[in-house]
Amino acid sequence: MDNPIGKKKWAIAEGYIPSWSNGPEPEFLSHETACILNAGEQDAHVVLTVFFSDREPAGPYRFTVPARRTKHLRFNELKDPEPVPAGKDYASLIESDVPVVVQHTRLDSRQSENALISTIAYSQND
Repeated sequence: MDNPIGKKKWAIAEGYIPSWSNGPEPEFLSHETACILNAGEQDAHVVLTVFFSDREPAGPYRFTVPARRTKHLRFNELKDPEPVPAGKDYASLIESDVPVVVQHTRLDSRQSENALISTIAYSQND
């Protein structure tokens, strides 16, 4: 792809991992996910920073999305440099060295009637 789709900076202003779930794991474990599409010809080196209302940010979390691939990154599976706490509101900044597309999804299974929300993250012009 000569002109890759996407942007290099993305923000998800709303984040919350429910602290409990209702249903079998891992399918129905309450979680937040950043779905990252790298449609380009170069690997994307991505840095994620998590912001809170009452403490300093967590991160950086570093990972690679290979060229012409997608990665579904569950926030509740992040461990290094620290886990993202459940039951606490947060926001995130995603920065990549090549253009990518970011979609945000939450599965909230605290009730037996599950709730799933999804939205495209905010992107900044490069």
